[in-house]
Amino acid sequence: MAADGGTLGLPGASLGLIAGNGRFPFLLLDAARAQGLRVVVAAIKEETDAEMNERATLDPEGVRVHWLSLGELSRLIEMFQREGVTRAVMAGQVKHKQIFSSIRPDWRLAKLLLNLRTRNTDMLLGAVAKVLEDEGIELMSSTAFLEPMLAPVGLMTRRGPDETELGDIAYGVKVARGIAGFDLGQTVVIAAGACVAVEAMEGTDATIARAGEIFRGMDLAGEASTLQRRLTVVKVAKPNQDMRFDVPVVGVPTIEAMVAARATCLCVEAGRTLVFDREAVIAAADAAGIAVVGSCADGEG
Repeated sequence: MAADGGTLGLPGASLGLIAGNGRFPFLLLDAARAQGLRVVVAAIKEETDAEMNERATLDPEGVRVHWLSLGELSRLIEMFQREGVTRAVMAGQVKHKQIFSSIRPDWRLAKLLLNLRTRNTDMLLGAVAKVLEDEGIELMSSTAFLEPMLAPVGLMTRRGPDETELGDIAYGVKVARGIAGFDLGQTVVIAAGACVAVEAMEGTDATIARAGEIFRGMDLAGEASTLQRRLTVVKVAKPNQDMRFDVPVVGVPTIEAMVAARATCLCVEAGRTLVFDREAVIAAADAAGIAVVGSCADGEG
């Protein structure tokens, strides 16, 4: 049984994995193999770590890897059909700027792009999912095998948010959910009730770094400010988050980016944000004195 309640059949059934960058594809691969599933990996040349080849070498009966470029939708479908894949998951980030700048679409994807009303990731990936479904390949939730990694409600670290940080969380959740509703990004950085940075195509860690640079620039210039030099990072899911793709993710690199930016508090949406290597994340946050909390959609823990 897959974690979403559906069935992939007996152990040895084939699961398709469309792998982006980062550790997400490897975590999902390990979870699927632990359930006895054969995994057919569509590795994206522009994104997937070359380590994926090593996984196939170590487990040749259970893992098959095919390398494709962004835009090769027809080849993806043909490969999955040839491998007997009827259910697939997307795991790992594909940078937004890659999707809309580096992509070289084949005829099938080019036709799909021409018919999009809005050129954002939700519309594009949703359309890709529909094409896959029409070809007999169901796209499953990317959290189907990783539900234990979803952020819990409440405090995760030794230190909890102070009064100022709690106010920034409440404000940040409202702002973040507003921008997420327009598919602009899912992360905002707040300081003393002011929005310092909003995520666009650059991703969470780059947004945090930009917020840190803003304050560093003010410090170097000797500019007076009413803002406290403490940043609170808030990351939420989209209001109608499709859990099949673009699920919010945080990990140790997020904490490292916060340390570099002198951020002191992280709030993620509980139940809809994946926390990779949670013990390591909490240990790194505790060492840096960063508060990490899982918040409900209304901003309350």
